[in-house]
Amino acid sequence: MPSADSRPYFKILQKFTPDYAPCTITKYESERTGMSIVVVDRQGPKVNGFFALATEIHDDSGAPHTLEHLCFMGSKSYRYKGVLDKLATRAYSNTNAWTATDHTAYTLDTAGWDGFAQILPIYLEHVIVPTLTDAGCYTEVHHVDGSGHDAGVVYSEMQGVQNTQGELMELRSKRLMYPENVGFRYETGGMMEQLRVLTADRIRKFHRDMYQPKNLCLVIVGDVDHANLLQILEKFETTILDDIPRPDAPFQRPWVESDPAPPLTKSTREFVEFPEEDESSGEITISFFGPSCNDLLYATALNILLVYLAGSSASVLENTLVEKEQVASAVYYSIEIRPTIVIQFALSSVATERLQDVEGRFFEVLKNTAANKLDMTYLKDCIARERRLIKDSAESSNTPFSEPIIYDFLFANRDGSMLKEDLENLNEFDELLTWPEEKWRQLIGLWMSDAHHVTILGRPSATLSKKLRLEEKQRIEDQKKRLGRTGLEALEKKLAQAKAENDKDIPKELLERFHVPSTKSIHFIGTTTARSGAAKKLGHLENNVQKLVDSDDNGSPLFIHFEHVPSNFAHVNLVISTEAVPVELRPLLSVYLENMFTSPIERHGTRIEFDRVIMELEKDTVGYGIGLASALGNPEVLNMRISVEVEKYASAIRWLKEIIWSSVFDVERIASTTVRLLADIPEAKRSGSNMLFAVEEMIHSAPASVVRARSTLVTALYLKGVRHLLKEDPNILIGQLQQIRDALFKFENIRAVVMANVEKLNKPVSSWAAFTAHLDTSKTLNPIEKRLSRLSEAGRKPGQLSYVIPMATIDSSFALLVASGPSSLQDPRIPALMVALSYLDAVEGPMWVAVRGTGLAYGTSFSRHTESGQVSYSVYRSPNAFKAFQTGKSVVEDFVSGKTEFDKLALEGAISSIVLGFANGQATMAAAAQMSFVRQVMRELPDDWNERILEKVRGVKVEEIRTAMKELVLPVLKAETANLIITCAPVMQGELVKGFQDLGFKPEVRSLAYFQDDYGIEVPAGEKEEELLDVEDTSEDEDEDGSNDESDS
Repeated sequence: MPSADSRPYFKILQKFTPDYAPCTITKYESERTGMSIVVVDRQGPKVNGFFALATEIHDDSGAPHTLEHLCFMGSKSYRYKGVLDKLATRAYSNTNAWTATDHTAYTLDTAGWDGFAQILPIYLEHVIVPTLTDAGCYTEVHHVDGSGHDAGVVYSEMQGVQNTQGELMELRSKRLMYPENVGFRYETGGMMEQLRVLTADRIRKFHRDMYQPKNLCLVIVGDVDHANLLQILEKFETTILDDIPRPDAPFQRPWVESDPAPPLTKSTREFVEFPEEDESSGEITISFFGPSCNDLLYATALNILLVYLAGSSASVLENTLVEKEQVASAVYYSIEIRPTIVIQFALSSVATERLQDVEGRFFEVLKNTAANKLDMTYLKDCIARERRLIKDSAESSNTPFSEPIIYDFLFANRDGSMLKEDLENLNEFDELLTWPEEKWRQLIGLWMSDAHHVTILGRPSATLSKKLRLEEKQRIEDQKKRLGRTGLEALEKKLAQAKAENDKDIPKELLERFHVPSTKSIHFIGTTTARSGAAKKLGHLENNVQKLVDSDDNGSPLFIHFEHVPSNFAHVNLVISTEAVPVELRPLLSVYLENMFTSPIERHGTRIEFDRVIMELEKDTVGYGIGLASALGNPEVLNMRISVEVEKYASAIRWLKEIIWSSVFDVERIASTTVRLLADIPEAKRSGSNMLFAVEEMIHSAPASVVRARSTLVTALYLKGVRHLLKEDPNILIGQLQQIRDALFKFENIRAVVMANVEKLNKPVSSWAAFTAHLDTSKTLNPIEKRLSRLSEAGRKPGQLSYVIPMATIDSSFALLVASGPSSLQDPRIPALMVALSYLDAVEGPMWVAVRGTGLAYGTSFSRHTESGQVSYSVYRSPNAFKAFQTGKSVVEDFVSGKTEFDKLALEGAISSIVLGFANGQATMAAAAQMSFVRQVMRELPDDWNERILEKVRGVKVEEIRTAMKELVLPVLKAETANLIITCAPVMQGELVKGFQDLGFKPEVRSLAYFQDDYGIEVPAGEKEEELLDVEDTSEDEDEDGSNDESDS
């Protein structure tokens, strides 16, 4: 029996406050079990937990990934599937997990400390002492169902990714980088052929080996009660001592005490084919070994070099290969934090016939860079900017430092000494500023240009695409014959028994033991609003910040909305109306916006080339960009943003003015952008999910919609017309771009938003004088256009439209249904609808259990789109989207009819999830400031709307929820009131069409080309894609549906 000794077992190893971040970091270690805890104390409404275990395996069985799933199926004291998530939902919490090559992490995302503290010991017991039953393994990992198809949550997940371009290239690269005795060589998610033979005993053994407290680190970020935390953990440890290996038993620390990865002894280049009907472009990845991850100085130097080489359009590789030579659409870099860091470059959308040539050119540029003089001014600017970005991230990230803390636990000294060295200050940047140029060039040679490497040339193959489909079809047929009717019936019975065991009802008294926590520990971040110019028409404000703004008022009518937060950075935004842009030119916004910050400018009669502009921008800012204002709740307007240190506020405004009105429309830059955007389209068209929503944009939005005009299915044609126009008469195109600029940047179209510590801003209002000096400020501010006004007839009145789009690049199916819904947040039906959708979509809620729990989809969700007056239902990555839909429809119908009663505890959980959603939207200072602007300006809601809506949500009655489901949710699932879109593997087409036809839908089978629109631009003959279907014969494949394949969300 465990000792009754009550002395404290957790000792502090490190405690420090980073000198650049508003937080304190404390590392504890248990003297009893060796468990590590790192707390990052910071203010805000959220508490986030990352429970990380170092996990190492030397095969492709998928044991780490499958174990991650099975831990949610029950624990020693809570032996019921779903109990963890049902309790978490009631405690303003959400759980999730991921499996990486070197670790598995379980996450707990909570509003307030009280909810986090309530769930923490229950969650940890699921991780350390899970049930791991045969039945859970059978349904969650892999089984063959009664129709002879392979299924299982994990199996279906990996089925959706195993034969994708990225997965095939990454796996081959790993095989070439690492020998068989090194775990980084393997696919920890599991290969399908190995998942089919993986046993529960193998998973249990992996758990025994790896899931020990001494191999566990809890990273907790937020407003944490340390005394309460340690009390909870000491009590938890006492309950598990009899269930874990002796804490003092021998243990080989994963990765650190394993065989190290040997250096590469030669360079290797291989072609890897991936399934794709469009064979025009491929991908390249090039991998190297870098420095030790525990060498802070050199790891930081590596990051600086990568930014210098490929961090922006001004960097060496991107500037040469993408902007000037246009042999790739982008050059990306990434690093994998491992004992020896892995450096990888990826070149996207490379012409297939030029893959080898472009790889050779990559190394030419790299070697030339190492051999010649570096631009030390720019390199030092990169150092300074990276330091600024770290400071900004420490302030703006919801979970700062969680990633470096996890990697410190995996690979560094367990005493936290290296963690303190890494995070306490940024002194390494000061040292790097003193390095001579020669040292930087030597490192480029050492790690990259002269280093052994592994190159993977990803080559698209239509033949492989067809081969994989036929092989899978034949494998299933052979499996059915081998099993026979008797075998299939036995498997169906076995599956039913496993499901029955897994789905035992959770005793209500177990759930009732845990009350919904108080919201008192949820500390929302407060902001203070001030207004200037036309913004004052929204109402007079009385506060100190407003007085400060008024004291600098120069009489300018420019709409300026200030949100005051205690930040070291100023986030300056322009919200810009698009109404004046001619509809036929709106697709050209893709080119215009892409070039906005990467064009030459005229400054005092001197032309500044685009790469110099980018260098100057990066020197002054921590971020900049322009795009649709989706994050502000309205994708039909534009949001132009620049973020700077607060003392550079005036500089941000100067940049906005210069970028807008002094940019030069340069034919070469426009051509480069057009080629790059066109090159990315084949890759975009490979995603079933992306194309599902692209088709949705095309049918539900009117041509006037900016969202539609920038869709892949418009740009796929329109940019070919732009390319043709650049060759034939570029002056016409220049004129059109000028027309767009003139239409956008009028005084009456612009609203400025400043999120900063206003007390630190020098001249918060009068700094804008130069920006408006040449504008006609007598104009009245235009209203913000509404998404609702830019819907098509089908978008305004859904019903009767149904499309099935076969895609050879995917192995599963995706579905989206859209119906009409409330178009105002002040609609009295909104509170009940919010609760209804939260109830249905809850983790381990009705839809989860019925669809995910039976393996019918990787995920499903209902969404309300108030800005467009719609409600939608989506099915993500399903082996049979019809069966997932049909099952979900039955769930809703049973609630509407009264056949299924609403569960009181689950309703409490649904309301708690809504509270968590509000906390998520205000998790950081910047997010809270942005949300305040959106509420007041974009949505025109009263100051206390959050409080009002939460009060109404808490007061919603069961009958109101039932009514919402009947009047607003059920119509999304009916042919007469909803539009249906499906993307699927060709082999699934026949079954899906037949299924939806039987329910009254009238699906048309179409290719993506059917939905494309050129907006009237002239596209050269032969470049328009014909509406041809490359699908399998419906009659032949009618039974090949992949039905009942299980997958997870």
